[in-house]
Formats: sequence, structure tokens, C-alpha cells
Amino acid sequence: MILLESGHYPTYVFPAMRCAYAGLGRSVLRLVILTGLVLVGGCTTFNHDWAKAGRADLPAPGLLGRWEGNWLSGVNGHNGSLRCVVTSQKDGAYKARFHAIYRKVIGFGYTVPLKVTETNGVFVFSGQANLGWWAGGVYTYAGQAEGTNFFSTYRCKYDQGTFQMNRLP
Repeated sequence: MILLESGHYPTYVFPAMRCAYAGLGRSVLRLVILTGLVLVGGCTTFNHDWAKAGRADLPAPGLLGRWEGNWLSGVNGHNGSLRCVVTSQKDGAYKARFHAIYRKVIGFGYTVPLKVTETNGVFVFSGQANLGWWAGGVYTYAGQAEGTNFFSTYRCKYDQGTFQMNRLP
């Protein structure tokens, strides 16, 4: 038994308990670090793609490039900032990579493959992505982009709402 001085009252700790506390502390620390790396890693790759798209020479006024704006839930009024990078794939398909912020601190990123048609400069698109059961399952998207304006609706089992963004120069 070891006597520890804690404030004015002595505390007795058995050596086996001290080892258990140290092991628990290391486990919690590892979990916190791993969670932080996963969360930061997703944001870091999005930020890399965001910066890369900002340096690219894109033909205007197409769908490709960086978009920035807001999302709004029509069910509960939740909202936040939203950024998107739209790229084209080798097979001619499009990919929209979104990064949304909720309550000014919680970031969430995901990618949606898009089916796109273009008529007279208006890009009409639709797509879907499974964000996992904890985020609402399968989300479907439908919208259009024209010039500097991007508008889309989204819908899942528990929510529906809108994305409104503008093209960044």
C-alpha cells in the first residue's frame, strides 16, 4: 500500500489499483488520439482537394469547381455552412465532395456520385449516398447549377432539406 498526499487528506492506493488506473488512462488517451486523427484526417483531405480546386483553371460556368453556402433542414431547422468540390471522373461521371458544419463546430464530410445532364448552361443532377445508419442512412439529392448558383434538395429517412451555394471565383 502506498500513501499519496492529496490536499489535506491522505489517500491509500494499492499497487495493483495504480497499474489499473495507469492502463485505463493510456487506453483512453489512445482512443482520444485515434478519434482525433480520423476526424482531422477527413477534414485535411477535403481541405487539400478544396485548395487544389481553387488553383485549377476550370471552364466557367460549368458544374466543376468549388461551391460554398449553407444547408438547412426542413424538418427541424438545423443548419450550417457547407462547402463542396465537384470533379469529373475518367468515365465522364461527376463526383461532389461535401463538407458540412453543424453548430459551428461539428464537421462532417462525404462524397456523392452525381448523374448530370446539361441543357443550355443549366446542369441538372441527382445522386445518392449511404451515410450510415447513425447519420440517417441513404440520402438522395436532386438539384441544378447555373452560372454561379447551386441549389439542391436532400432527403433521407429522418430528414429533408436544401443546399444553397454559390461558386467561388
